[in-house]
Amino acid sequence: MTALGQILSAEQMRAAEGALMAGGIGVDELMQRAGNGAADYVWRIAGPLRRVTVLTGPGNNGGDGWVIAEAIRRRGGHVLVVSAAEPRTDAARLARSLYSGPVVDGPVDGDLLVDCLFGTGLTRGLGEADLGLLAGLAARHGKRIAVDLPSGVATDTGAALNDGLPDYHLTIALGAWKPAHFLMPAMARMGELRLVDIGCGVGEDAGHVIRRPRFDAPAADAHKYRRGLLGVVACAMPGAAVLAATAAQGAGAGYVKVLCDAPLAVPIPVPMDLVCARADFSDERIGALLVGPGLGRDAGAHFLLADALGAGRPTVLDADGCHLLSKGMAATIATPHEGELAVLERHFDSRGEDKITRARNLAQASGMVIVAKGPDTIVAAPDGRWAAAARASSWLSTAGTGDVLAGAIASRLATGAERFAAACEGVWLHGEAARITPPPFSAGELAKSIAKAYRACLQS
Repeated sequence: MTALGQILSAEQMRAAEGALMAGGIGVDELMQRAGNGAADYVWRIAGPLRRVTVLTGPGNNGGDGWVIAEAIRRRGGHVLVVSAAEPRTDAARLARSLYSGPVVDGPVDGDLLVDCLFGTGLTRGLGEADLGLLAGLAARHGKRIAVDLPSGVATDTGAALNDGLPDYHLTIALGAWKPAHFLMPAMARMGELRLVDIGCGVGEDAGHVIRRPRFDAPAADAHKYRRGLLGVVACAMPGAAVLAATAAQGAGAGYVKVLCDAPLAVPIPVPMDLVCARADFSDERIGALLVGPGLGRDAGAHFLLADALGAGRPTVLDADGCHLLSKGMAATIATPHEGELAVLERHFDSRGEDKITRARNLAQASGMVIVAKGPDTIVAAPDGRWAAAARASSWLSTAGTGDVLAGAIASRLATGAERFAAACEGVWLHGEAARITPPPFSAGELAKSIAKAYRACLQS
């Protein structure tokens, strides 16, 4: 993990800044780095023709705003500052003194609003006056940029601390990503995300953003079993298993089989290159199993799950499989949506306030890598590692896309990838497949795009 890919909580960000200052970099210099870096993004949108309004608050986020405003003014831009409160920190006061442009008190019209009212560390909602000022300015500007975080958002949980907060076209993170950048409901309001580097080192226990993986072409002497055999267990609703298997074929495994405990109960079309065979979990060539998509929840499904987990193969647990776990059962990776996440939390007596904490606590309690999927997706390992996915296409909100995700992850696991890496790789492939598939798409169309996403990861 690089410093630029890390995700830091409010406390971790304070520690990172403290380390920089302990190394001889003053808070004034950090503010100049942050403000001027953010100003570069503001200028790309505003240029010399658009009217820029910078809303500043009393803290260092407000100080960043004064730096941004002066940088835009010096470049010849049309800028003015609306000050919600006088600066209360030495660094912010210095930044205020260096600004030579106009300052106004009330709402004004403009083309671009830059929100520097409050940033990282906010723990309570905006007061009525601040909220009214922010909302009024947002309504009077065609485009809106949040600096560090949108005002009124909880840094570590992504919670909205007020109703009626505005949406933004761009959010510029300062120094490091924060959990709220990747958590609902906050991330839905942030627009595009950009990061300004101020020199932070890698923080202890930091999360990271899931990035595009790098894959090599198969070795010259490769064969299908060496590349990985994945068994996808089919039962009550075999279409889900076939869908997951189709996705798995494009995610790296050399051989994907649909494993049936009996002949398929529902006749469905199966691609000619997809093998259906009777379930035999004792096959030593199996690199991984996927259990859950379309499994059902009757006694037969429970026994099939127990047999699969009892085989000792690396296993991905999804969908109905999450509901059927009994005492002593666990898989290698579990991919629950919100409802299944709650089921697993009850099973393993785990809980947490926000999605990151919930996923990390459940991973530790269960011993499984947890992929807490949804509009925001968090991957957590039992050893404490965790990662967040960038916001994916909202067109993924259709039936079967979770089966595609499970298939991609299981395929990566079958290739021999370490389980946390396999989960992150599958999540990235899934998100990229959604990005490149023309909307609106079905889960079947998404599954076929996994191979195209994989192709983008091949090293030349």
